[in-house]
Amino acid sequence: MSSTVSVFKPDVFAGKVAFVTGGGSGICYGIVKQLMAHGCNAAIFGRRQKNIEDAAAALSKDTGKKCIGISGDVRKLDTLQEAIKRTVAEFGRIDFVVAGAAGNFLSPLAGLSANAFKTVLEIDTLGTYHTFKATIDELCKTKGSILAISATLHYTATPLQAHVSAAKAGVDALIKVIGVEYGPRGVRANIIAPGPIAGTEGMDRLMPKELVAEHTRAIPLQTYGSIDDIAQAATFLFSPGAKYITATTLVVDGGSWHTSQSVGGSGVYPDAFLPGGEKAFSKL
Repeated sequence: MSSTVSVFKPDVFAGKVAFVTGGGSGICYGIVKQLMAHGCNAAIFGRRQKNIEDAAAALSKDTGKKCIGISGDVRKLDTLQEAIKRTVAEFGRIDFVVAGAAGNFLSPLAGLSANAFKTVLEIDTLGTYHTFKATIDELCKTKGSILAISATLHYTATPLQAHVSAAKAGVDALIKVIGVEYGPRGVRANIIAPGPIAGTEGMDRLMPKELVAEHTRAIPLQTYGSIDDIAQAATFLFSPGAKYITATTLVVDGGSWHTSQSVGGSGVYPDAFLPGGEKAFSKL
């Protein structure tokens, strides 16, 4: 079950079915686990067949609900369409969709090849579009909801992340248009923008360990988030409590994007606002 005590009713999603790309690991695995812990059955989609099938088996065992693993590539619409056919054949419906497949690496623009830039846009932006395209007919039938996992990188100019920033900006724009165009059909479309989340491949690979302490000092809530923080946010956005929320972004980052560019690591903030830290204002 969930790693934390949930504030949601355990059967809030009874009878519902989720389809999740990127659900074999990390944030999206955590989201699937939360949804299943609250009554969902699920299908998870990823490129590596053994990994996705093993993850599905673990989710089924941990939650007592049924999860199937389907291998495929979000860059290829036909593989997603086949996955949707299999999901509907297995469960009869799709209520919730998470577009979470993503790619990332650090690169300055000078070293970023056209092919590398294109690949990230294909996985993130085109993959989100393909996920929407393959599932929207089912979501219209159930008056369901689609959720994309984005980022906050493009809110400011983040060095070494031009490719991901462009891709996630496209994801945000696409999801908002989906929310507007399909709202009259009862479909909601929203975005979660995670900040620095501990225990994810992205943070483990992209953030040097020697910089973690300095990095967390620049976050207003003074800590990295957890995968469960994102999973709880997703549970809310799929729940009846969010029935009037669509075409919007929920940032789950401890306030970090507000301070990451302007004051990160300067020593002025957050020391000046910690108990006993008034002397830090003398540095201003």
